[in-house]
Amino acid sequence: MRRPTGSRPRTSGQVPCGRLRSWTMECYDRLHKKISHVWDLVLMQAREQLRAAKQRRKGDRLVIAFQEQTYWLVNRPPPGAPSVLEQGPERGSRTASHVHMTKSADFYTREIEYCRRALGRTRVKSSVCLEAYLSFCDQHGPHDPLVSGCLPSNPWISDDDAYWVMNAPTVAAPTKLRVERWGFSFKELLEDPMGRAHFMDFLGKEFSGENLSFWEACEELRYGAQAQVPTLVDAVYQQFLAPGAARWVNIDSRTMERTLEGLRQPHRYVLDAAQLHIYMLMKKDSYPRFLKSDIYRGLLAEAGILLETKRRVFPFTRRPRRSSPSPALLPTPVEPTAASGPAGGDGVA
Repeated sequence: MRRPTGSRPRTSGQVPCGRLRSWTMECYDRLHKKISHVWDLVLMQAREQLRAAKQRRKGDRLVIAFQEQTYWLVNRPPPGAPSVLEQGPERGSRTASHVHMTKSADFYTREIEYCRRALGRTRVKSSVCLEAYLSFCDQHGPHDPLVSGCLPSNPWISDDDAYWVMNAPTVAAPTKLRVERWGFSFKELLEDPMGRAHFMDFLGKEFSGENLSFWEACEELRYGAQAQVPTLVDAVYQQFLAPGAARWVNIDSRTMERTLEGLRQPHRYVLDAAQLHIYMLMKKDSYPRFLKSDIYRGLLAEAGILLETKRRVFPFTRRPRRSSPSPALLPTPVEPTAASGPAGGDGVA
């Protein structure tokens, strides 16, 4: 039989036009059983939609057909085919296995375990989250240059570099805003070189300065050159972890075993477990005592409060709010005094 000109040959496995696939026929039969009482209405609507589709232009028909195919691929893909919304090896495999898996006792056991883990997840109320956000904004608001302005001047819009000089990594006396940030979190203290130096002085008085030195050595190892990694790992081990080391740090046995096992093939992250252990030890033990110490209180007392020396570009920042008079209130008339009558010269003789 001669094939019409312009038509494409049908490949193997392709369903002829107008014929439904097996799984589509099953869905069709189930739908027929569920709405058999209104099946005539469904057929009438389908015929009307088909008649309206034939009256459209070819381009519009192709666009609508592709849109419908895409809709059903997203919302109800064929059995065994991963959904486009379930990307990833874990979620995709779970979807495919869920289609072919029979609902046995093992299936319900896994579903119960999944629901039990979902119920055991810690959840926080939205009101608690909002209160945390408000407290965070209240705490960091005075330290944000965009909200409170730069003191003593804004170096981005002026030639005055006093802001950079007073907030340099090492200065003679830190500002009050800078010292206050050290009390926000332990991370803020370690990220500031001045804060880390004062914290080292405090640890030296408590005979535990090797903890911070070990943390700094691990940071140097993590961000150092790749060619120096074996040398740095050996130096850190000999100085802080080896038996009888000069500045030995206290690490639990499990972390030490993991670290010694990783030292067989040294890399820049081999000391992460030991570094985390020392970090948490300083955060929970040494850091709270530092905030209550005389060193930190003396820094807060001696820190200078910056005064504004340049005019702000945005004058509305840090301006105290004043209540405006209500337009509904009429101005109070001023009563004339007794002395103003005779002095006017317009009185009756």
